Amino acid sequence: MDDADRPWLKSYTLGPYKLAHSLAPYPQKPLFEILDRIAQDHPNQTAILFQGRELKYHQLKSRVDSLANALEKLGVKKGDRVCLYLPNCPEYVLSYWAVLKTGGVIVPTSILRADEGLFHEVSSSGSRLMVCQENHLDRAMALRDRTNLEAILITSAAGYDKKRVQGSLPKGVYDIADLIATHDSLPPQVQIDPVHDLCELAFTGGATGLPKGVMLSHSNRYASTIQTLPWFLKPLLGGIKGKTSVLLSIPMFHTYGNFVQISAINLGLRLLILPDPRDTDAMLASILDHRPFLVPGVPTQFMRLANAGLKRSNSMLFSGSAPLPGEVAQEVERKTGMPISEGYGLTESTSVSHINLTAFSRITGFMSKMKPGIGVPLPDMDCRLLDPVSGVDVPQGKPGELVLRGPQIMVGYWPEPGSGLTSDGWLHTGDVAVMDETGYFQIVDRLKDMVNVSGLKVYTTEVDEVLFKHPAIAVAAAFGIPDAEIPGSERVMAVVSLKEGYRDSVTEGDLRDFCRQHLPPYAVPKIIEFRDELPLTVSEKVFKKVLREQAIARMKV
Repeated sequence: MDDADRPWLKSYTLGPYKLAHSLAPYPQKPLFEILDRIAQDHPNQTAILFQGRELKYHQLKSRVDSLANALEKLGVKKGDRVCLYLPNCPEYVLSYWAVLKTGGVIVPTSILRADEGLFHEVSSSGSRLMVCQENHLDRAMALRDRTNLEAILITSAAGYDKKRVQGSLPKGVYDIADLIATHDSLPPQVQIDPVHDLCELAFTGGATGLPKGVMLSHSNRYASTIQTLPWFLKPLLGGIKGKTSVLLSIPMFHTYGNFVQISAINLGLRLLILPDPRDTDAMLASILDHRPFLVPGVPTQFMRLANAGLKRSNSMLFSGSAPLPGEVAQEVERKTGMPISEGYGLTESTSVSHINLTAFSRITGFMSKMKPGIGVPLPDMDCRLLDPVSGVDVPQGKPGELVLRGPQIMVGYWPEPGSGLTSDGWLHTGDVAVMDETGYFQIVDRLKDMVNVSGLKVYTTEVDEVLFKHPAIAVAAAFGIPDAEIPGSERVMAVVSLKEGYRDSVTEGDLRDFCRQHLPPYAVPKIIEFRDELPLTVSEKVFKKVLREQAIARMKV
């Protein structure tokens, strides 16, 4: 591709500031060099603030090095997979960087994983060691009997620095607090090939099928880190680096949450870690009390915040992981005075591939109106939109499947390098998008979520957007189910949750009439179901796959 195929380069601006078109060549260094550098440059800056406990960067590095030394003594070597089965907590950050310093590979997983999903990730990755809290030890021990797990590291639920694990431990189980206290801060000396050696084996969310192991190299993560905050905030870095804070309420096991953790450390920022991503009160209190520079979140979190006591704030708001309904963005901006910038990425793209620059231009006073959508590709990211049937490029302004290529694109699906990619390195995302003449992208739907109504395409995100315009809607999800009367066709169904005060006054007919005002007849939901809550994936996305399966199962009864 040449510059003529990249119209987004014209939009690489932050008001009067022109942003770099390329950041090549990228550093060919192990990822843990980031922590070493920041601990040297900003040793007394607070690295982590968690439930009133504080850890400075020089302390973080020292404890990471001690834990890495202990892991090496336990036999962890280059290439070994280590499963982190932890909530958001300081131990996650410590373990993540310590494993990297041994040359090991992180296998992050959610504490909400069902037994079957957890077994799949631990067994298929061949993890040799697991890190968890003491209240999950029984579950870890059960896995050890069925997998390649050899050792388990545990921490007290109160925190390794607050309370040690009580009582004697089974053979092969170790307390993180003891390991840090009894080992010198002398990390292993390991040679890393950043391009080929893995730093993470991260499993996809499983929202559309069995989770796949995504192989991410040190260079993938390093490139992703410098492509984002250091790039688009370059004009502001002097007032940010080593001085401000980031709220981390996204689960760190998720590639988005881990991206936030690494990006914050890369700039020497203070991580305000919240343990529960669904605790809206704690998230709101942290925003109001600490006034973080950056508040990343997912749409469901912003939906909850929009109905909570948000007040005016100077925090920059950033949404990713799923499309953000326009009505939610407008309500949050009305209460805070700050627009929400949206971005896009996948586990396979090491998190972010696109970012909307116009929100930041508005905040800094360089632009009066922002563009909707996920924004422009990051530097050195190539993008195409392909017709899903013919595979040819679609005309500008027409929807097509988004395919990506760039330095942060995965090595491949475990265990085969290159699997999941074309022979020339393109990743098919499965998402349908459109691009305007300035290179700004909007996600229309997932290919698997598009509904075929007698040959007519319905993009379910458009139905979601319309439902969110109704003042009664708190959460909405549209999807397709088989049409019992027309074989081979589908009909649109929606499941919604209503705001307080509307639950006895809004009917299915009211919502259908509202949709008729904004949608073509074939896109109006034939069935609308009311629920108090909608199922969420472990990464806080509305779980349309579960809703669809439940609806189809009821049709068969």
